[in-house]
Amino acid sequence: MLQKIGFQPGINKQITPTGAEGQWINCDNVRFRYGIPEKIGGWNQLGQLNSNELTGAARGLHHFVNAAGRRYAIVGTNRILYAFSGDVFYDIHPIKTTTTLTSAFTTTNGSSSVTITFSTAHGISPNDIVLLDNFTTITGSNFGASDFDDKKFMVTSVPTATTITITMPSNESGSGATTSGGIRVQHYYPVGSAVQEKGYGWGLGSYGGEDTGAVTTTLNGAIDASTTTIVLTSAVQFPSTGTSFVLIGTEMIQYTGVSGNTLTGVTRGTRGTTAASHSDGATVTNGTDYGAWNEQTQEGLALDPGMWSIDNFGDKAICLIHDSAVFSWDSSLGNATETRAAIITGAPTASRHMVVSTPDRHLVFYGTETTIGSPETQDDMFIRFSDQEDINTYTPSATNTAGTQRLADGSKIMGAIRGRDALYVWTDTSLFTQRFVGQPFTFAFAQVGTNCGLVGQNACVEVDGAAYWMSENGFFRYGGRLESLPCLVEDHVYDDINLASGNQMVSAGLNNLFGEVIWFYPSATSDVINKQVTYNYFDSSPQRPVWTIGTLSRTMWRDSAVFNKPHATEYDASTDTSFDVVGNTEGRTAYYEHEVGTDQNKNGTITAVTSNIESGDFDITAQRTAQGQQTGVATFRGDGEFVMKIRRFIPDFISQTGSTRITLQLKNYSNSTQTGSPLGPFDVTSSTTKVDTRARARAISLKIENIAAEQSWKLGTFRLDTQPDGRR
Repeated sequence: MLQKIGFQPGINKQITPTGAEGQWINCDNVRFRYGIPEKIGGWNQLGQLNSNELTGAARGLHHFVNAAGRRYAIVGTNRILYAFSGDVFYDIHPIKTTTTLTSAFTTTNGSSSVTITFSTAHGISPNDIVLLDNFTTITGSNFGASDFDDKKFMVTSVPTATTITITMPSNESGSGATTSGGIRVQHYYPVGSAVQEKGYGWGLGSYGGEDTGAVTTTLNGAIDASTTTIVLTSAVQFPSTGTSFVLIGTEMIQYTGVSGNTLTGVTRGTRGTTAASHSDGATVTNGTDYGAWNEQTQEGLALDPGMWSIDNFGDKAICLIHDSAVFSWDSSLGNATETRAAIITGAPTASRHMVVSTPDRHLVFYGTETTIGSPETQDDMFIRFSDQEDINTYTPSATNTAGTQRLADGSKIMGAIRGRDALYVWTDTSLFTQRFVGQPFTFAFAQVGTNCGLVGQNACVEVDGAAYWMSENGFFRYGGRLESLPCLVEDHVYDDINLASGNQMVSAGLNNLFGEVIWFYPSATSDVINKQVTYNYFDSSPQRPVWTIGTLSRTMWRDSAVFNKPHATEYDASTDTSFDVVGNTEGRTAYYEHEVGTDQNKNGTITAVTSNIESGDFDITAQRTAQGQQTGVATFRGDGEFVMKIRRFIPDFISQTGSTRITLQLKNYSNSTQTGSPLGPFDVTSSTTKVDTRARARAISLKIENIAAEQSWKLGTFRLDTQPDGRR
């Protein structure tokens, strides 16, 4: 007989497939609308061809419209800050230092490595970005102005405090140059690494100088990066046998013996540090018992990736580098895209996060300095806000509204967003509201949640007066009262998420077109985002929350408030080619417009966006026994007592483009391996009326998917022709 099969909306992975009768248990690239599953929309890569692969991983994204009506997307990667407008990406990254060099280049025949020599210490680190211009001819080299002028390079290495190396696309074919030629070097403000890393080496424990028993002395005579004769003022308390270490500045030096006050058997720049010059009288610390550079310490500290907080103050984009300085970029200028972001005078120089409060228009810094301009005073729980309408004034006075506040619950402020009537501020343990109340206090702070801290800076969104966020122990909502969101995929997410070294990479997005809050996160074995979990606040109820899961990987996501469709960034760590940086080794970011068509369009290449959804097991239940048929007494057998035979099914789709694949997955026992229907899988189109099968099993589940381009579907109500078929 024909029977309709129906399933509750949402994915349930908290129970077994056998227990999930009438429910969906797995999916990818699927959403629910009005309780019905459908494939998600496709996406197109934005930006002009060959000029749209951004350097590094995007960790900041903000949309705004300036007073002239021009729409901008500000994209901050871990290396470069971009402004996107009119389908073009513009480099607006701030410059930290500018140095004009003579006798700069050293090259070697047959090598692509070029050494650039500075006259003084340059303060540049490996992987930093430098912009070169004003080239003058190199003697003995085939490299010329076209290889260097107006070119950005990622620094390959830093051999000494006064030299860096860059890698050219081709090898030197000349005889080789020795400190020849001139160049101007513009050093970009460093942002950070592409991924979150576990804490190793001298940033932790005793290798940070926190071992109070560590013996110190001073250098007796200056040394350069190649010196192997290290003379101490006194070596009496330093180990004299075996492999030992001393720390001078940030360099670890290995030695094997002591002769008088001279270290012998010296190896420079060990444990992942860089050999450097050190002045006479520099402090020398016994580092023998310190943790090695690549030995994980017991503290388990995670080093945050390079991140941005981006907002706008009217026409100005406000851009904060995580734990560093803040910059503004004025979009109202006639030549705005030819200018760079500049540091904000008077603002804090080290902060974790930043938000512009509206409508009162204060620039608020979180986890910032207690003394402006002194990064060493940065307090992870301290808040500082500017005078109203003035992003350059932060010192409180009787005639302004600047001020400060320190939160009490937690160890660090994780993030903050604007809400409908307040700012929401999260620490690692709690939620606070920050409401503008005017003078004399400016803002009122209230703790409204405990044990609900934010997992990462970007793991929160606000919609319709409610905040949604991900914690390290669950999902939460605040709309006047704190709520823990019931989640039927919770174990699936938290049993396979990299929180040890990936929590700051968790990123939330809002897709208001479909009532979705999406969290993107790295799985347990990944250092980059590769999974998503989505909550549908339109269709959810306390009795039946609607969640979906998938493999869509986006580092940042912004809703369609400014642009017509949602925009998002995807980080590819496996491909280093970017359109604007020579020698990039940190992967690249693509920028997409979502909910467009059915497929992925990446630089004109179309690939299928595949999708699938799978049901729990269903069976024939409550069948009248033979005795019941004879006597008329309703006696029944239990679930799965009878083998079910499916002779045919009648597909039904509300909408369908191309073909859709249907698989009947069969098994006789809960722990049995699923097998497909003998005649399946079945590819059906909008003209398919019925499909004949020879499926036979105690339990059957339904899988619906598309596997090719130009395919989409929205499910209707399927009907199966089923009958009991005995118990053997």
